[in-house]
Parts: sequence; structure tokens; C-alpha cells
Amino acid sequence: MELRALRGFVEVVRQQSFTAAAEALFVTQPTVSKMVKALEDELGTPLMLREERGMGRRLQLTDAGRVVFERGQDVLAAHARLQQELADLETVSRGELSIGIPPLGGDLFIPVIGAFHQHYPDIEMKLFETGSRAIQQALLAGEIELGAVLLPVDPTVLDVLPVCHYQLRLIAPRDSRWEGRASVGLGELRDEPFVFYGEGFALSEFVIAACRRAGFTPKIAGRSSQWDFIASMVDNGVGIALLPEPFCARLDPKRFVITDVRDPEIPWDLAMAWRRDSYLSHAARRWLALARDILGPGGDGEAKAAIAGGARRT
Repeated sequence: MELRALRGFVEVVRQQSFTAAAEALFVTQPTVSKMVKALEDELGTPLMLREERGMGRRLQLTDAGRVVFERGQDVLAAHARLQQELADLETVSRGELSIGIPPLGGDLFIPVIGAFHQHYPDIEMKLFETGSRAIQQALLAGEIELGAVLLPVDPTVLDVLPVCHYQLRLIAPRDSRWEGRASVGLGELRDEPFVFYGEGFALSEFVIAACRRAGFTPKIAGRSSQWDFIASMVDNGVGIALLPEPFCARLDPKRFVITDVRDPEIPWDLAMAWRRDSYLSHAARRWLALARDILGPGGDGEAKAAIAGGARRT
């Protein structure tokens, strides 16, 4: 079985699209179609069916397709580990390190990125910038070594190094009815339009679950993966938003109402994660050591102050 064909099939299933899979693999759509057809011919059975659904088409896995997809991810992850271990026999002084960083957490890891580059300037850091859910999938598939994820995660498949613990806070326009409030019950926001995070973000799922526990489903007026764009939409009257404390500390209090949320509180806990059964390269272990020193308890005070919003950006 050719790994290239297997990789093409797995990517099609993940993306639910031949076109998106081709873009992710940097090949043409006909090439991806040939990969899947070659795999089906070799195995002697169809792996997926194309179903017409309304205006579009949906890919439906056959029983054989589900087995190949599940086991195929294991094969690709094992191949990636093999390549990494062989490359790691050389030296930690050069090479590359693939890391997943969510858009909302990027600023938090800048001190670690800077320190790592200073110590190992010849190691290229390949940053995989997407949401926590996609980062977890990439970790399990062996596409990246390390990734920042939102807790909790399944401890049977991922090991983690917790790096920060904050709460989400309400931000609203300065003249909103929440002005002067020390805290707001989540249920009080039931009739408000929300500016949310991008679809597929774990934090979106956490907020929706918390709102449902408070007795309502939030009305979503807009979405963005960038915290400053979310704040700009709030400032321009699109809706309210729930942002982690570090980003709230960077907002102009003359333009926003910023207050605690309770009943329930919504935590924002980030951790660096890696696949539990994976081999960690020397570079990955050095990265984790720096993250522990800078972001963990007793870490670098200046860096932690900046992370907490003490060094506001203009």
C-alpha cells in the first residue's frame, strides 16, 4: 500500500472534500481522486460513496472505508514518528519542530518562541495555526509533535503540560446595560447577540455548553478566530463577547464594559500536548522545558506579566 495514496484518502475524509484535500496536500484534485481510486483498486473494495444532499455532495464511508481511515491514521502517524526518530539521530542543533498554536493562544507563546529561537537558531519552527480541535487531530495523526490545546483532553491519548489558567470575561460596549456591574450571570445574556470564535473551535463548544447549562442557546451574530477582531465587532455594536482574561486586560476600559461571568464561570485552560505513545524529539523536549520554565509556576516573571496583559500593546 502506497503511503501517498493512503495519505490522500485520509485527507479527503478529514476535509470531507476532494478539493480541500488537494489544497491541503498541495496537489491537484484529479491527483487526489487517482490516489483514492488506486487505494480502492488495490484493496478490491469501495472505500467511500458520494451521496447527493440538497445542493451539494456528501462523502459517506463504507465499512471498509471506516477501517482504512482509522488504521490509516495510525500508519501515517507511525511513519511520521519513524522519520522523526531517524532525523533526531543527528543533532538538536538543526532541523525542524512542528507545533500547533491556536489563534487565540498565539501571543501567550511568544516568550517561548523567542527563547527557543535564541537557544536553537538553526531549528525551523513550523507553526500550525488553527483551533484546538484541529490541533488535537493533527497530533493524533502524527502531523505535528506538540500542540497547544484547550483542556480537558483525553488523558489516555494525550500527555499535557498545563501552561495557563484564566476565566472568560464579558466584554460589551461602554454604554451597555452591564456598565458598573462587578459580575454578570451567564443566564442574563440569553437575549444578547454574541460574537463567537470560529466554527470548530473547542472554546466555541465550551461556551455553547455553558450557555445551555444556563438555560439558553446563544444567538450568534458573527465569528472570528482573532481576539482583536472580535473586540472590534463588539465595539461597533455587532454583539457582546466572552474573552479570556489576558485579552480583556489589553482593551481600552473607556470603550468597553469588562466584567466577570458567573453561574457558571467558564475556564480557559491551555496546555502543551503531545501524543501519549509518541517519540518526542530532542527539539520537542527542549521546547517543553522552556515552556515549563517560562509559563509554569515560578517561571519568568516578566514573561508571565506580559502574558497576563500587564504589558498592553498599542
